[in-house]
Amino acid sequence: MTTLPALLQRRLLADPGQPFVTYYDDSTGERTELSVKTWANWVSKTANLFADELMLDPGDDLRIDLPPHWLGTVFLGGLLSCGLSLDGTAPVAIVGPDGLGGNLASTTMACALHPFATRFTEPLPPGVLDHGVLWAGQSDVFSPIEPTELGDVVPDDRRVLTDLDPLGEEGRALLVGLLAGTGSLVLVRNLDDSGWPARSQNERATAVLRTDQPIS
Repeated sequence: MTTLPALLQRRLLADPGQPFVTYYDDSTGERTELSVKTWANWVSKTANLFADELMLDPGDDLRIDLPPHWLGTVFLGGLLSCGLSLDGTAPVAIVGPDGLGGNLASTTMACALHPFATRFTEPLPPGVLDHGVLWAGQSDVFSPIEPTELGDVVPDDRRVLTDLDPLGEEGRALLVGLLAGTGSLVLVRNLDDSGWPARSQNERATAVLRTDQPIS
């Protein structure tokens, strides 16, 4: 049985210090890089947050409404570790600042999307949980009960520069494949078209995958 915790444990034994997720937001200047070990730590904290704070059990559904972001990769790792499914109508939701208007889910956790995943600086609507407050107190160790079975996963050894949403179908498959191989992800948000060649060179990408122009 192939599961995300099993794939992650293999990478931790092989190359814990290798960069796994590198994130750029060129509108803010943010650059965040997570090694395999750091990403694993975030995934464990997130899985504990899902189970203990959001009270989610294996088989439950979760809605995540975020732009392409490094936290999306972490949330994907957490939900697969917990045996959760993505569903756009789920009663438990994770949203960014743009998702705080209108009708909120029964349980809503909001992410400020600040560097280092810090808390909101402004008050949130009543009842909305602040991810920036909750994540730091979670345990670094998570013991999966019923992680998601991933089926056949093709290992991917590339360093892929992309703007794909890691929570979309194609982005999920890409991230899991990179974890199964020796690959890594360079995720970019708000990059001007003219900046792709330089970013690819600077990050030593071996493949580029864009939402509007896939290139292998």
